[in-house]
Amino acid sequence: MEFSSRLLENAVNEVSQLPGIGKRTALRLVLHLLRQPESQTLHLANALKDLRSEIKHCKNCHNISDVDICDICINDNRRQDIICVVEDIRDVMAIESTAQYKGLYHVLGGKISPLDGVGPHNLTITSLVEKVQNGKVKEIIFALSSTMEGDTTNFYIYKQIESYNVKTSTIARGIAVGDELEYADEVTLGRSIVNRVPFENSLKSS
Repeated sequence: MEFSSRLLENAVNEVSQLPGIGKRTALRLVLHLLRQPESQTLHLANALKDLRSEIKHCKNCHNISDVDICDICINDNRRQDIICVVEDIRDVMAIESTAQYKGLYHVLGGKISPLDGVGPHNLTITSLVEKVQNGKVKEIIFALSSTMEGDTTNFYIYKQIESYNVKTSTIARGIAVGDELEYADEVTLGRSIVNRVPFENSLKSS
């Protein structure tokens, strides 16, 4: 692809780094921005700059937040003794959209995947185990995607906490095996949370 402008080429190259964006799509997006009022493009640039410089991760659940402790964790109407374990913020948003869950979350930041170089030490598993050790947690809900990596991560965490007096459950398999949580419809995902089953049952059936 030949460019008549170095500035245009640089912008296209940067945009094409985004997931699912090829060079042609990147060029179309960059040209679209050029056709918009300069103020609109600057608003976008400033929003991305602020995102990188000011975004935080909740010190309690590791969710993305504007403040040190996120709105979910400080909400007195949420059950503090139930923790739903998810991969990232997209899963939190998906479950919240169902309006069926009233506990807290713990965002792992990924799933155990040796092929991708992701081990337990790369995730926030240690802080989750510490929460269980404190004795205030009554139930851990595993809500990772039903993939090999998700099941491996569930089992690893389960082995870390099985000696403690805490109930472990997993979302009901209304979510098809291999599906990512964020793509499930709200009704199916909501029912999966409500109809969660003991995690031990999933071990017997696998």
